[in-house]
Amino acid sequence: MRTVILGKESPLAVSAVGLGCMGMVSAYPPIPQKQDMIRFAREAFEKGETFFDTAEVYGPYTSEEILGEALHDVRDQVQIATKFGFDIQNGVSVGLDSRPETIRKAVEGSLRRLKTDHIDLLYQHRADPKVPVEAVAETVSRLMEEGKVLHWGMSEVSVRTIRKAHALLPLTAIQNEYSMWYRDVENDLLPVLEELGIGLVCFCPLGRGYLTGKLKETRFPSQDVRSGMPRFSSEEALRAHQDLLDFLQDQAEKKGCTMAQLALAWLLAKRPWIVPIPGTTKLDRLEENIGAAGVGFTPEEWKSLNEKLDQIRIYGARYNPQQESMVEI
Repeated sequence: MRTVILGKESPLAVSAVGLGCMGMVSAYPPIPQKQDMIRFAREAFEKGETFFDTAEVYGPYTSEEILGEALHDVRDQVQIATKFGFDIQNGVSVGLDSRPETIRKAVEGSLRRLKTDHIDLLYQHRADPKVPVEAVAETVSRLMEEGKVLHWGMSEVSVRTIRKAHALLPLTAIQNEYSMWYRDVENDLLPVLEELGIGLVCFCPLGRGYLTGKLKETRFPSQDVRSGMPRFSSEEALRAHQDLLDFLQDQAEKKGCTMAQLALAWLLAKRPWIVPIPGTTKLDRLEENIGAAGVGFTPEEWKSLNEKLDQIRIYGARYNPQQESMVEI
């Protein structure tokens, strides 16, 4: 698979399509067996994916353990991103915590579980309003001096915080939600990342499965993260987006690709420093997602595709109020 360079001042080369590893252990039941996911992560590497995204809070801890088991003997051939920023008590996240001592504890735990001596890309998972960004950057800088962290990034933080953090310690990547179904990053974030030379890693690039056209459910079990999200919990909102799915299906048929590949290829074509990290636990979906890196657009196709997308209205909030409260504005 071709590679993408994230960041200019502190560049990191990763596979054009990465693998989001949250769904291996949580969020989208039924949750697979751990041993199955260890084999799956290794298969992802063997299929050409080298960029794996996890976090200590996924599980908690088990997603990192899976990658540690699957990739330890090919560690020098992969790039692993993980995250700190939550207060985990007795196996449960109880709030935000980016105090320096918590960051260091999180990194030491991640290194142990990942069976490695370094983290390629370390994100602050969410901004902690109780901890100044200066303290976060200083702590990460010391970890970088020790060789335990090679690059750093942030997730779902304000443009103001990005500018401040980058001035203190150059950021390699920002991780935010971005897809045909959620395009808010185009308003302020993309221009700032372009200006500063910071890459963008897109989580939920397939709209939590919606943009594949294969999501038939309109009711989700309480353990499914989508059950509490307005865009999924409202049947009216789901029905209202049928025009988007119909359009994507038509365009995908014309391109000779799947809807998922079209949605991922659209992100890859948006900027040369954007990397989507779709999550999956199924080999056929993994292969499908990898295939998106080979889908391109002519100038005419690109213009027509974007003009139509700009006309399609998206209904419903992506997060409920509790989830939105952890996103820095």
